[in-house]
Amino acid sequence: MEDLKSAMKGQDKIRLETVRAIRAAVLVAKSEPGASGDLTEEQEIQLLQRLKKQRLESATIYREQNRLDLAEPEEAQLKVIEGYLPAQLAGDALHAAVHAVLKAQGFSSPGDLGKAIGACRTALAGQVDGKVLADAVKALLTA
Repeated sequence: MEDLKSAMKGQDKIRLETVRAIRAAVLVAKSEPGASGDLTEEQEIQLLQRLKKQRLESATIYREQNRLDLAEPEEAQLKVIEGYLPAQLAGDALHAAVHAVLKAQGFSSPGDLGKAIGACRTALAGQVDGKVLADAVKALLTA
């Protein structure tokens, strides 16, 4: 709510639209059949990841169609959404985290790939993109 108020006061149209979209998605998720009315932090992160992915896909499509007028607002909203997500792991930090999870769970062969990706996705929820995570797990298990 504070971000919504500050965006309104600052007349930041992109931030205002994005915060409203996030709030709407949260309200929908809370009221879905089977929902308890509250979201856990993990569910909130998954929701934000989904919104991030939607914005990224839209911006990519718009850029491919040479529609920069539509791509730029999507990219600006993407940056706002990323501000609510945990810091993303990359490079050595990602490999160290994945290696620690694989070692703790006892995964060591390429045959464990599916289970290893699932365990890493759970342990590193919201900290890394799914495709990047899968590539890192595959690289470590096949090395």
